[in-house]
This record gives sequence, structure tokens and C-alpha cells, in this order.
Amino acid sequence: MKRKLGALEKVDADLTSLQYRVRRDPPSYFEDHQQQYLQYQSQRDLLLQNPSSSDDTGLVRLSDLIDFVAHTADCYPKATAQFSEDLIQILSLHHDELQPDLRDKMVGSLVLLRNKELIDSATLLNTLFPILVSTRSKSLRTLLFTKIISDLRSANVKATNHRLNRTIQTVIFNLLTSDRESAKGLWAVKITRELWKRQIWADARAVDIMKEACLSENEKVITGGVRFFLGGDKEREEAADESSDEEIDITKMRHQAGINKKTKKKARELKQAAATVKRKERKKNAPHPLNFSALHLLHDPQGFAETLFTKHVQKSKLPLESKLLVLQLVSRLIGLHQLHVLPFYSYLLKYLTPRQTSVTTFLAVLAQGTHNLVPPDVLEPIIQKIANEFVSEASAAEVAAAGLNAIREVCVRQPLAMSDTLLQDLVMYRKSKDKGTQMAARGLLSLYREVGAELLKKRDRGKDATIALIGGGAKEQRFGEEAAGEIQGIDLLEKWKEEERRKKREAAGLDPDASGDEEDEAENWKNWDVESDDSDDSGGWINVESDGEDINISDSEDEDKKSKGPAAKKAKLASETPGPSENDTASKAQSEEPIQSQINRLLTTTILTPADLKQLRALQESAAVKSHMPSSKRAALLAARHADDAITAETIEAAAAIGKKSTKEERVAMARGDREEKHQSTTAKRKEKKEAAGKSTTNKEKARKKNFLMTLGKAKGKNKRSLVDIKKTMRGHIERSKRGGKRGNRG
Repeated sequence: MKRKLGALEKVDADLTSLQYRVRRDPPSYFEDHQQQYLQYQSQRDLLLQNPSSSDDTGLVRLSDLIDFVAHTADCYPKATAQFSEDLIQILSLHHDELQPDLRDKMVGSLVLLRNKELIDSATLLNTLFPILVSTRSKSLRTLLFTKIISDLRSANVKATNHRLNRTIQTVIFNLLTSDRESAKGLWAVKITRELWKRQIWADARAVDIMKEACLSENEKVITGGVRFFLGGDKEREEAADESSDEEIDITKMRHQAGINKKTKKKARELKQAAATVKRKERKKNAPHPLNFSALHLLHDPQGFAETLFTKHVQKSKLPLESKLLVLQLVSRLIGLHQLHVLPFYSYLLKYLTPRQTSVTTFLAVLAQGTHNLVPPDVLEPIIQKIANEFVSEASAAEVAAAGLNAIREVCVRQPLAMSDTLLQDLVMYRKSKDKGTQMAARGLLSLYREVGAELLKKRDRGKDATIALIGGGAKEQRFGEEAAGEIQGIDLLEKWKEEERRKKREAAGLDPDASGDEEDEAENWKNWDVESDDSDDSGGWINVESDGEDINISDSEDEDKKSKGPAAKKAKLASETPGPSENDTASKAQSEEPIQSQINRLLTTTILTPADLKQLRALQESAAVKSHMPSSKRAALLAARHADDAITAETIEAAAAIGKKSTKEERVAMARGDREEKHQSTTAKRKEKKEAAGKSTTNKEKARKKNFLMTLGKAKGKNKRSLVDIKKTMRGHIERSKRGGKRGNRG
């Protein structure tokens, strides 16, 4: 046995040396290569006669020959043209019978041939994917999955390979649709999810594949597809953040390369690091890619949500955990796209009880599936049941807080679902002894002070809501009413411009409350005087129409005739000669003008300059900071929460968590939360900073760390010194200190 192993090691060494020589001078070693290739063909024929052979000597010899031919195939492409087809045939037909080591060697050789561009990616992937789906070997599945992802990634590095992507996506799509009950579709889900995470497949085709996975009959495939829509975008963002966190300090690497021993490896690493830094700089300057969410790329969200709910919730025998995942996806679709799936709300009624498993998740699903176009009649019985089941004097504090919090989340999205009687009853819980219940009830009260103060009693409305109701400033909400679209924060820009105008008028000594039209009119009169002087010099007046004359555009001829009549001239004359109280009337009308009309005038009559847009962004950031302050109004912030942000069970349990008494460890962790994790002295921080920059330590620091036995001789020598030597040393020390140290401060 030892002789056989020694002979094999010798043959392996001979093949390695021959491989090296062939790659250096292919024409000179063609005959030697052909001899080895003939041996490979004979060993291949023996293997095909008995694929499940366990002869170690023959398998090792064949594995070495396959590796040799794969590495040298690009030197003789015509002579080895049949090699790739042989590997594909053996793997496709006998992958379950081959020995694992030989099988892995064949897969690696095929990938090597693809890297040498002797076969294309489509051929490789069409070979590996059917084996991945059908093999029973776990190790082979892991290897094939890694190779498929790696090849697709390398094929899309320089530019997106649309042809290859479409081919593989079609294969995966057909795999899912051909047999919906098979578990083979799980590999389609894994490949698509991994490529979506790496932003290789980020189009609607990948989303359609995962949509078909959600509509499968196999529970694992359904769960994989649903989890993709619920968390695939978050995984992609985390992967992008991880790749951007890998920063390279090129200055440190250059410093270390100048100090350490110069080798080719160090120079190569420095060159690669510099190339990486340049590539990242180019990415920073490049425009940001539009990464759309998978939920936004769905072709027919209404049909998809209805099919999901009917197939996997109403008529399916899936376990409760899988049904809950499907319900979460349906609610996300309903809330994001404002869909109408009315049976969804009646289905949730039977699960909204405190004894139900994962009841807070069901409450979060209900809140996520609510929007302002859901009929209030559908939501009223649900809110009434939550109030009856959760919010009562007999309920536990955590249960009442969760129920109130869930009602508030639903009412943020559809305030019309609440009745005045139920609201007044729920608001009374703000006097509860439990802090969590108290805070949840106060949140509901503050919400309706802003969106429906008329449903509250007078004593509960608060000052702002009462003033708005008396003055008519509070607008009654109606079902289906949509606010007009506008630029976010444009009202802040309008106020800022008004304050700047007032400051300028005060600095100029003018009335800050007067309108800016007077200044424009004065400027126009000055220009008119200049033009009139020029016309006198030119010799004669020229009759032209006034630039300030209004141009009326009407659809009918009768209006034109009326505008030319004597009554119109008289009205025009009266408008040109204003009375003494007209300015007061105009200012009063302007003060009573709605804010929305002022904003519209700014948008339609003014071109926003880059300076205005910069100021608008600054105002938006300032408003965002203020909105998160405890004193700000939270209802507008909750209503404007982005639809992509999912409501989780933690959101519903947040109010209940306030009332819980924390342990000593939790209190200590909370107290230390704002502090630095590592307390260091200034010297230690400076030393750590120097080490991070690649700088060395001083001689004093090195002397402190020196081994005691290495300093023993010097210490003995100091003890043997005479008084004269000690005097010389001390005098030298004094002289050095006078001139400023060892180097001195001369001049």
C-alpha cells in the first residue's frame, strides 16, 4: 500500500512539473501532453463502464489527469475540444454514483474551463442547475449553489449580462410553474434571493419569480417567497452597508510598505488597495442607482393580494405560523398600494382575542392593512371588538395598553372608523394607574385632538383644537378625500421668505407689515420716468398700451363684448382710483387668505433657485428633528410614516413595555448606554491612535517593555561607576536640559 501511495505521489509531482513546462512552452510539449490526454481517455472509458467504482488508485489517477487537462486545455484548444463535453456528460448522467472527491474535481474543472472562456456561462449553468435540483448529496448541493452564484456574479461585474440573466430566469420560472407541489422550487427561491441581495438581479423579472414562489403549493417554497417580500429589501440594504464599511487606509499601507521589508507580495497588495480606493471614489461620484422595493415592482398587486388571501389563508391547510406570514405580506400589499380586500378584515375578527397565540402580530397585521380608503363601516366592528376584548377594567395592564395602541395605529390611517361614544370611553383610561395604559390612552387623545376634535368632549379637546373649531380652522374629514399634492416643506420655505422680507424692510426703514407690491410699483414708476425722458429727447410721444393692463381671456364672445362696454370702463376707472379704506380691506383679505392658496401662489409664480432648494432641504431637516422632540405633535408624524416601513409586534407592545419594571441589569445597561464602551486615558488614546496610523513607539516606551534580563547588565554597570563618572553624567544631563534636550534648541 505504501508503494502504491509513493508511486501516486511521484506521478502527481511529474504531472505538476509537466503542467508548468507546458504552460511556459506549449509547442515543445505537445506530444507529452497528448500522451497524458490518451491516458485520461482510457481512464475515462474505464470509469464509464463502472461509475460507482471504488478503486482508489484509478480514481486518484483520473482525478489528477482531469486536473492536468483542465489547467492546460487553453494551450491546445483543438486537441481538448471534447474534454468539456465528457465532463458534462459524466456529471449529468452519473453524479449520484460518482465518488465525492472525483465529482467535486469535475465540477471545479468545469468552472476552470469557464474562467478560461473555453465554455460559456450558459453552458455551465444549464449543466449545474439540473444537478442542483435533482441530487441527493448535501455537500454537492452546497458546492453547486456556490458555483452558480459566483458565476452569475462574475458574468455581471463589468456590465449587466441581460441575455444570460433572461436565460437563467426563464429556467427558474419554468421550474416553479411546471410542478407547483415539488420542493425543487426552493432552490429557485434561494438563488433569486441571493442575487437580489447582491443587486445582480434587481428587476421585475426576479420579482415575478418570487411571486410564483408565493403561489406555489409547497409550504417551504411559499414561506421562502413570502419571506423574500417581507425582508429581501432589508437584506439588500444591510449587504450594501457592509460592503461600504470596508474602508482602506492607503496612507497607512504606504507607510508600512516603506518601513517593512520590500517584497513583490507587499507591492502587489499596495497596488490592489490603491485600485480599490480609486474604484470606491468613482462609485461615490457616480449617480445613485434607483433600487426599487420588490413590493413596488409587482405587476398586479391587487390580483396578487386577492389570490394569496384566497389560496393560502381561506382555502388552505397551512399551519398558523405560515398563514401569519402570508397575512403579513397581504397586509403590506394592502397598506402600500391602498388595495381593497374586504374579506381580509372580517377574517381577522376571530383572532383578535388576548388568549390567541401571537395576538400582537395579528394586531400589527390589522394596522398595516388599514389605509384611508378602507370603508369605516368595515373597521368599526373590529375596533369595537378590540375595545371589548382588550380594554376593560378586568384586563391586565399589558393587554389594555396593547389594545389601545392597536386602536391608535388603526385610527392614524383611518380616523373615521372611530365613534364619539367609544372614543370618550377609551380616553378615560388616561387616568389609569398603569403607566403603559396611561400613555397609550394619551396617545389616542392627542391623535384625535388633531384629526377629529369634534368627537371629543369640550374638556378633552385642548386649547389648540378648541380655537381651531371656534375659528373654523379645523377642516372636517370626509371619506375618500385626498389632499392636493405639493412639495414637502414648501410652507416652511414660504414662512422663511416672509421673515427675510420683513427683516430687509426693517433694515431699510420701511414698514415691515406692508406688502412688497409697493416696492415693485415704485420701481416701475422710476423706470417709467426714465423712459419718458428718453422719449422727450427723441421728439414726440408714442401711444402704447400699458404694460400693467390686464389681459382677459374668455371662452365666449359675450364676455368680450361686456368687457368693452361702458360699465366695464367705469369699473376699471374705479379700480384704478382706490378709496382710503381699500388698503385695509386688502390687507384683511390677505390675512384671511388660506395658507394653501399662498403656497400654491409660491409654486405657480416663482421659480425655485438652487439657493431656495438648499434652504428647503435645511428647513426639512430642521422640521424632522423638531418632530422627534417630545413636545411636538405626533399625529402628523405617525400619519406620514412611510408605507414601506412595516408595523411589527414590537410597535404594538411599545406602550405596554413602558409600564414594566426593569431589572437592575437593564437599568445599569440603560445608564451606560450613552457612555463610551471603553474608558481610556489621554495617553492610551494617543498611543492607540499612533498604532492605528502605523507609527512606531518611542525609545522610552520600548525600554519599559524590555525584558528584565536584557537590562540587568546595564543596571550592574551603573552600580560599579565611580563618583567622577556619576558627576560627569549629571553635569551632562544639566547641560542638555539647559540647551533644550538632547537635540538642542540652537539658534
